[in-house]
Amino acid sequence: MAIFNALTRLLVILILWLMLPILVENVVYRHINNGLIEKKKKFIDHLNQQEINDFIENADDSTETYSQFSTLHSEFLVLSRVPIKTHQKRTTFSNEYRIIEGEENEYRILQHHFSYQNEDYQLEIGSSLSEVKDLTFIIKFFIIVVLVVILLVTFLADTFYIEYLLKPFYKIIDTKIRRVNEPEVFDHTPIKAKSRDFRELDLVLNQMMNRIAELFKKEKQFISNVSHELLTPIALLKNKLENLLQNDSLDDNAVDKIAGSLKTLDMLKKIINNLLLISRIENNQYEASENISFQEIIKDLQEDLQDRIDDKGIEFVNKMEYDFAFKGNKTLIHILIYNLVTNAIKYNKQDGSIIVSDGFLQNQYIISITDFGIGLNESQIENIFNRFARVSSDQEGQGLGLAIAKSIAVFHHIEIKVTSIINEGTTFTLLFPEMQKHN
Repeated sequence: MAIFNALTRLLVILILWLMLPILVENVVYRHINNGLIEKKKKFIDHLNQQEINDFIENADDSTETYSQFSTLHSEFLVLSRVPIKTHQKRTTFSNEYRIIEGEENEYRILQHHFSYQNEDYQLEIGSSLSEVKDLTFIIKFFIIVVLVVILLVTFLADTFYIEYLLKPFYKIIDTKIRRVNEPEVFDHTPIKAKSRDFRELDLVLNQMMNRIAELFKKEKQFISNVSHELLTPIALLKNKLENLLQNDSLDDNAVDKIAGSLKTLDMLKKIINNLLLISRIENNQYEASENISFQEIIKDLQEDLQDRIDDKGIEFVNKMEYDFAFKGNKTLIHILIYNLVTNAIKYNKQDGSIIVSDGFLQNQYIISITDFGIGLNESQIENIFNRFARVSSDQEGQGLGLAIAKSIAVFHHIEIKVTSIINEGTTFTLLFPEMQKHN
């Protein structure tokens, strides 16, 4: 808005600048013309034949012209015997260059034709325009300086005033939109604003967030209830199928079908438990007050997953160096890193490698888990944390591991970044919220 106002003022200044010479010249020429007419009137009123004869006698006989000019050549007067033409105007004004005593200047000239005692005469009275040109330049320069100063002052005034008016808007953006990651932490405190528009905006945002929070609550409650309700019949079915397996009368085909059903039930149970875990995390049902040692977690994970690592001939490189102090939920952090490491194993190449390292990036503690596997394209990276999203249909899994990792990261205010190159590998980077203490 301030820039728009400045541009409109600049356009007005430009128009005034272009019109200024015309306005100044009209005013100045009118003033000079009035002065020349006054001098002509005085000259004619006091003129007599004796003076005319004296003028002509003092003039050059060949031209029958008499000239008189000031010492500074700012004015001149010329009287000549010139016949008056038919329909000729008696008095005219013009701008002409005249050479007086070898010096050329531009003059505003009044030409007056009159008759005196049956003789026709032409009277020319000139006033130099050199001072007018200088004065016009000074006026133009002064006005343009004043207009530029006004433009800058008004631009700064508009900028500060608009900033003042928009303070409630920026506060709404900062406190009620940018800092809000979930509806539960939304601040419903009304923003103090003098503008009715901003108060209305704040009210509408509060109402909208209330509706969103209610929908989120219902969705989470629904997932939790459904998951709990499904676990009971799954457990009953599993018990019945396990009891059927104890029947010696079953043939091999029936045993295989029952075993396949049990495997499906186990997978379904894992999905439900994972959904329950996500629901509990998003409902903030976990404490986050335990001291966590990331070096210890990585060491334990390497021991727990050593069989899977050896099966693919993967080299696991532990480059953890820092003892970073972090408070959170130890079980959830273990699940977070476990899911990222198992993901790196699953999508790694045979005889590949995994590197786990830590460090600091702009005073922010980070842990990186890098594999040299199949990699991800841009569309896969965009959807990788969605529930039931799978990188490859050939791999086993339910597509919930990274969704759980994302929920745990959000719960602990940890940012996850993913970089990947197809057929070269993928790096998951955990950026922790602040540097508390490290050795």
